[in-house]
Amino acid sequence: MAFRKVTEESSLYRHLENMSAGEIIRNINTEDQIVAGAVKSSLSQIEKLIEKVVERMLHGGRLFYIGAGTSGRLGILDASECPPTYGVPVGLVVGVIAGGEKAMVNAIENAEDNIEQGWKDLKEYKINSGDFVVGIATSGTTPYVIGALKQCKDHGIATGSISCNPESPVSKVADFPVEVIVGPEFVTGSTRMKSGTATKMVLNMISTAAMIKLGRVEDNKMVNMQLTNKKIIDRGIRMLMEKGNLTHKEAGELLSRYRNVKAALEHLG
Repeated sequence: MAFRKVTEESSLYRHLENMSAGEIIRNINTEDQIVAGAVKSSLSQIEKLIEKVVERMLHGGRLFYIGAGTSGRLGILDASECPPTYGVPVGLVVGVIAGGEKAMVNAIENAEDNIEQGWKDLKEYKINSGDFVVGIATSGTTPYVIGALKQCKDHGIATGSISCNPESPVSKVADFPVEVIVGPEFVTGSTRMKSGTATKMVLNMISTAAMIKLGRVEDNKMVNMQLTNKKIIDRGIRMLMEKGNLTHKEAGELLSRYRNVKAALEHLG
């Protein structure tokens, strides 16, 4: 199949400036409903990627996300939420973005066009063959990402990719490509919309499934979460109350003593 860049195709909607706010959001909502179905169509690809990620992480490897612009930001977001949610060490899941930290809040000119910089950025983390790298590029053509994945292949590092165009260049260089085809954006070419939503959904699946398979969840509870605020402490207390048939006061005292839901649960036996 010839490469078709559907993410850049013209919106199915015309004259957006003439729409009322209600019309705009109804049409956006209509388009957003396409996303879950597109992700569903890619579940077999996502499953294969996750199985390899888990295999690597169970043997001590790390998970890297690398991308530019919105794709890079979404990877960093997903990576940054793993330590507080699942209690894993910072650095087990790593997000890398073209242009570095400044690119999180500002567009960095030409950062995504440097085909050599992605690999240089990964090497800063002493990346090795035990790790797994997911290249995120909704267009499927980002040189920064493609160059990094090519170098990973040359160095025996397993890779996956997430894109929103069929048969994209990034898919061709990834061991485990995922393609979620959501079609043209409501605003032509604005891939932070449906494509960004699809990417976030896939990243949620990757990190959540990996953390569950790594034993960071028990039943359906985040027993390894970091107790960083009152809301999370209250959640931990409720977990202990439910599991140990404790009063709120008893559960609170137990959690205060162990500072970790899993450790407190182990004390309860």
